[in-house]
Amino acid sequence: MSVQVNVKRPNANFPPSVWGDQFFKYDEREDQSGLEKVVEDLKDKLRQEILGKLNVPNQHTNLLRLIDSIQRLGIAYHFEEEVDRTLHHFYDAYGDNWTGGATSVWFRVMRQRSFFVSSDVFKSYKDKNGAFMENLENDIAGLLELYEATYLRVPGEVILDDALAFTKARLDEISNDPLWTNSMVSTQIIEALKQPMHKRLPRLEALRYIAFYQQQDSCNESLLKLAKMGFNLLQSLHKKELSHVYKWWKSFDVPANLPYARNGMVECYFWSLGVFFEPKYSHSRMFLAKVLSMATILDDTYDAYGTYEELEIFTAAIHRWSVTCLDALPEKYKLVYRMLLSLYEDMEKILAKMGKAHHLNYVREAMMEYIGCYLKEAKWANEEYIPTLEEHKEVTTVSSGYKFTLIASFAGMGDGITDETFKWALTMPPLAKACCVLCRVMDDIVTHKEEQERKHVASGIQCYMKEFDVVEQDVYNVFNTKVKDAWVEMNEESLKCKDVKMPVIMRVINLARVMDVLYKNKDHFTHVGPELINHINSLVVDPIKA
Repeated sequence: MSVQVNVKRPNANFPPSVWGDQFFKYDEREDQSGLEKVVEDLKDKLRQEILGKLNVPNQHTNLLRLIDSIQRLGIAYHFEEEVDRTLHHFYDAYGDNWTGGATSVWFRVMRQRSFFVSSDVFKSYKDKNGAFMENLENDIAGLLELYEATYLRVPGEVILDDALAFTKARLDEISNDPLWTNSMVSTQIIEALKQPMHKRLPRLEALRYIAFYQQQDSCNESLLKLAKMGFNLLQSLHKKELSHVYKWWKSFDVPANLPYARNGMVECYFWSLGVFFEPKYSHSRMFLAKVLSMATILDDTYDAYGTYEELEIFTAAIHRWSVTCLDALPEKYKLVYRMLLSLYEDMEKILAKMGKAHHLNYVREAMMEYIGCYLKEAKWANEEYIPTLEEHKEVTTVSSGYKFTLIASFAGMGDGITDETFKWALTMPPLAKACCVLCRVMDDIVTHKEEQERKHVASGIQCYMKEFDVVEQDVYNVFNTKVKDAWVEMNEESLKCKDVKMPVIMRVINLARVMDVLYKNKDHFTHVGPELINHINSLVVDPIKA
């Protein structure tokens, strides 16, 4: 296959990387392993504190708040057994009838861990006329706690729909009250209204909450110390991983050899870090970062470089999956093909040591499905065909790159991931489907205008405009509602998936959370600005000061 000459190719003109080669080298002097002994001692002390309160009912509210702080500070992975034991104890002891304080916190914490406690507990928040109690209007802490709890609602929970509308309106009033201007309270409210806790990436929430928690009178010094040390210790590992994947990326010199493609390895690692940050998922995290970088290159190859004829041959070569196919491909396609083979070969060695090399077959199956959809989109773009909404949905949601990403994230996660996990995900169960709909719709909202400036398949927004004969803004309104509904559906499905383990559910939830950072209001992934630069620096460059 030779490159077609005199071909008018789409020109995306993606911006260059803002990072240079700063992540190429990991400075071993930054290794924080010397903190490990101190961290272990602090963990032991806090374990004793948790277990000491467990069988003392009048300490259960304090224990609930301790568990909540442990989770928000990003160190719950140190206490998985203790947290699980505590919440099971609460559920067995109280069921839906929590008798302690901080009811909204109890409801949120329990639902976050898939305990389907009833929202009827909030009926006491209303008076006989159905209005929320007056004493709640000026209880700022209570308003914030109720507001955060509403984001764990499921379809049909009218009382929580009402509570969200009530708390949102009242908190907005308070944040604009001159009495609270520039106060910590105002900042806390503005941050919550911008992004509720349930949609925050755990690692970013840990940073934000550490700064807030250390100013509280109720601050547990041992917990704070563990949070700071634990953050820096884990950051050291993340720096090392980023250096590893960046060297892999750099070895192919993508900017020089594939100038049409985005040079986004750092952003892909951030994305992967959002899906899972815990140390035990190191291999999975690096694999997913590479998968995301390859998905980006494939996206750009199919959307912003290849002709339909070239892509047909390239797709066939990927389906044959053999190094012998290289000779038939031109240089740019050869490099992409070599990168794909390298990615899978590296992960196969790691999975073989775990006795799980065959799990890559499921990841490849999802990738083949995804590549086939890319080719179909390329055909539509070539023919300038605007698909029906159903056709578009089948290609961009049911068999999307987000489905591929989700399935790839399970590879190497450990013994909890079985063949059944992959088979479950490949069928696109409601939980995964809701997540993929959210991802696709958020992506469409912020990218479709730029994509239509070049020869590109019609976006979901264009398909909707054509099918229902409506204007663009109407579609934005519909799509934003789809995103809200998808979150509520994911809440319900995560509570109903009793046979699906919590680590698997959290991969789905965290993928949606990444989207809320990278694709909210603009395409931060492609057009990296101050907000994302700050996020990345805070997670993999700047340690927390003790």
